[in-house]
Amino acid sequence: MSTDTLALLIDGDNASPKIITGLLAEIANYGTVSVKRIYGDWTKPSLNGWKQCLLEHSIQPVQQFAYTSGKNATDGAMIIDAMDLLYTSRFAGFCIVSSDSDFARLAARIREQGVTVYGFGERKTPRPFITACDKFVYFDVLGAPPEELVPGAKPARKAAAEQSVPVAPAPAKADAEKPSPTPSGAAGGKLDKTALDMLIKAITASADDDGRANLARVGAHLAKQSSDFDARNYGFPRLSDLVEASGIVEVERIGGNPKIVMVRLKSERAVDRTA
Repeated sequence: MSTDTLALLIDGDNASPKIITGLLAEIANYGTVSVKRIYGDWTKPSLNGWKQCLLEHSIQPVQQFAYTSGKNATDGAMIIDAMDLLYTSRFAGFCIVSSDSDFARLAARIREQGVTVYGFGERKTPRPFITACDKFVYFDVLGAPPEELVPGAKPARKAAAEQSVPVAPAPAKADAEKPSPTPSGAAGGKLDKTALDMLIKAITASADDDGRANLARVGAHLAKQSSDFDARNYGFPRLSDLVEASGIVEVERIGGNPKIVMVRLKSERAVDRTA
């Protein structure tokens, strides 16, 4: 576990208390949180669910009234506080919890200072914010059901049943943004072509002269290729499980230490796919 000191900033309007246990457990993998703040208008009923959660986890609520109807003043308060904290030079990383693209520039600015940014949000989070982070984790891999990730959200099928109307399929988006990977754990885990190509490139770039690559280096290279690459997005609990199930690599554990894992592409044909 890392001993880096982290700051956690939560956009209360864009997250549910259902994620907090999984969120804090995930962040513990990256360092120790010394600042925990959540922002929102606490006079709104939609944030009531957070109140008990804040006491249990020692998270400081920051009140921010909406000055104008339809405008989100919370984002501005979070950005100002993040910059104040950044200039103290006390933190090795910032954890920004939101699905709002308004934080893309903030994430980029923090990284310009040489500080790591971990983002957390829904799968609908715009790509600019995702790619501005060093690592981005989706809410649904933290353990909360997707229907419970947004304050006040009601499961679509439950709402439809209450109204006695069928659930209409969601319309296809006509934008050119890269789609977020869909969890496939229910199907036992499955990699798409994009994920396989990224894996091949990462192994090739990380391999020694004998073609073997340390899995830790492969994982670091995957994170550089795509900040939201995560084995859990494809239904696997760990990267080692993902590479073993890919069918394109040979896996070797060194000595008696199961943590040292080396991987090698099975054939030159797989390497040729990177061309």
